[in-house]
Amino acid sequence: MGVDLGELALRKPIAFEDLAGKRVAVDAYNTIYQFLSIIRQRDGTPLMDSKGNITSHLSGLFYRNVRMLEYGIKVIYVFDGKPPEWKAGTLGERAAVKEEAQRKWEEALREGRLDDARKYAQGTSKLTPEMVEESKELLSAMGIPWVQAKSEGEAEAAYLVRMGRAEYSASQDYDSLLFGSPRLLRNITVSGKRKLPGRNAYVEVTPEVIDLDDTLNALGITRQQLVWIGLLVGTDFNDGVKGIGPKKGLKLVKECTGIGEVHRKSNSQEDLELWKSIEEFFLNPEVTDVSVKFGKIDAKRVCGILCDRHEFSKERIEGAISALMKKSGETDGQSSLGKWF
Repeated sequence: MGVDLGELALRKPIAFEDLAGKRVAVDAYNTIYQFLSIIRQRDGTPLMDSKGNITSHLSGLFYRNVRMLEYGIKVIYVFDGKPPEWKAGTLGERAAVKEEAQRKWEEALREGRLDDARKYAQGTSKLTPEMVEESKELLSAMGIPWVQAKSEGEAEAAYLVRMGRAEYSASQDYDSLLFGSPRLLRNITVSGKRKLPGRNAYVEVTPEVIDLDDTLNALGITRQQLVWIGLLVGTDFNDGVKGIGPKKGLKLVKECTGIGEVHRKSNSQEDLELWKSIEEFFLNPEVTDVSVKFGKIDAKRVCGILCDRHEFSKERIEGAISALMKKSGETDGQSSLGKWF
């Protein structure tokens, strides 16, 4: 779920047209999980081919990236590598939540409660190694580069921005700021709507940029102190301190000179050494120094993956690709593509 720093972030709206020609490093897992969650039938069943293979993620990747390319946005997907040892507890908790959601979904289906069924189904999404590999295959066929991170994808995306290989990192989570991304881009769903977690409802949203330096200057803190706030609120690697939110955390860290003092004054029940390890991980994450090359869409290869292998409508896929190729350089984005985006 990431760290919740929304109350403290200094946001600026940005139009999709202003992102034309910009390189955006996207947290791949964060994005694909969104597709697996929202692209479903009315009863919550994910999109599947006749063999029972889930295709929601492929539909999402294709149509959203077609729209991004129409706007002239140069997307780079970053995939998670090996998670740090502290994340094991979080992953275990998420697995338990998915099992409970699966039970409630099946119960709602048996009782004919379709609205409840769809709501619960969204919490059952699982990303398998096969889905990851096929997602990478589709991205390559579309000429979109992807990077395999050594550890957290958001850390690698933040590094790409710091090194000037991308202008923005993109994620709905705020962890990118703790990892030092100079600019975080949020709400790039293209449609202008975002689904509310756990509800079959949407809210209007616009793309926004959070500039790390502007936020830190406005708050009067350093990035290290921002990491301390994250530890107080809770991250993917620790639970945080009960009763302390972003604003209370901000007040506390400004009164302290070190992580040990923050830990003591917050009455945290977590191990201080764990905090120090997580702090080091955010400030100096393990990343891969890679070059990024953009390609061109291979229509035959894309159709082979989506249409021949998974029975997508050849007419729709070829039509989308044809429209994109005709635009080649246009960024007005006026297209009917993307039912869910």
